[in-house]
Amino acid sequence: MARPKSAWFPPAGTLATYRGRTRQSMRNVRVVAEASAGRMVVEAIGKRGVPVRLTVKRDNLMPMQPDLFD
Repeated sequence: MARPKSAWFPPAGTLATYRGRTRQSMRNVRVVAEASAGRMVVEAIGKRGVPVRLTVKRDNLMPMQPDLFD
C-alpha cells in the first residue's frame, strides 16, 4: 500500500516519529542530518539503551503529535 508523499522536511535537531515497515516499529527519533537520495540520519535509543544512528527515508518521518503540555 502506497503512503502519501509528505512535503515535511525536518531540520537537524528536530524530534520526529519514524514509521518503519510495521505499525509496531514506530519510534521517536531525533534528526541529526540530511543524507543523500531523500534519506535522513536520525538518532534513536537502541535495544540495549544505547543511542544508535540510523539512515531512514524522509518519507517515513512524521512530525510528532502534540503533547499534553504543548
